[in-house]
Amino acid sequence: MDALGNYYPPVGFYFKVIISGVSGEQEGSFMEVSGISASITPEDKREGGENRFSHRLPNPPKYNNLVLKRGMVLGSPLITWAQTSINTFTFTPKTVVVQLLNEKGKAISVWVFNKAYPVKLEMSGLKAMKEGEIMVETLELAYSFFEKKM
Repeated sequence: MDALGNYYPPVGFYFKVIISGVSGEQEGSFMEVSGISASITPEDKREGGENRFSHRLPNPPKYNNLVLKRGMVLGSPLITWAQTSINTFTFTPKTVVVQLLNEKGKAISVWVFNKAYPVKLEMSGLKAMKEGEIMVETLELAYSFFEKKM
């Protein structure tokens, strides 16, 4: 809120990502984070003898994969973890924290993704005719569930 009490929704371009057990200067810098989503799909159950309606019961929530995009970082421990997980089919789940920051760098909203592991690692295409275009690495993580902390 400003001095007059007016509310302005936060902007979504100032954020950071923290991945447990992964450190490095550029490891939390991403150009895009997507997939912060949960949904419940109801299941119809018919009751014997009752033909006018069915009961709609909730199923457990489904979560989209968390997608992290950034310019390619050489020698990245995060990418090494992802490659090792995918190539050897040996998974060490991690906690991923996404923080939305205000203009002063203070967290104003936090999402915690529990037991995250890599399911996809992708590099952008190589294009000789597109001078100056950076290599983008995309890491897709599956996780058990997420919680909004703030």
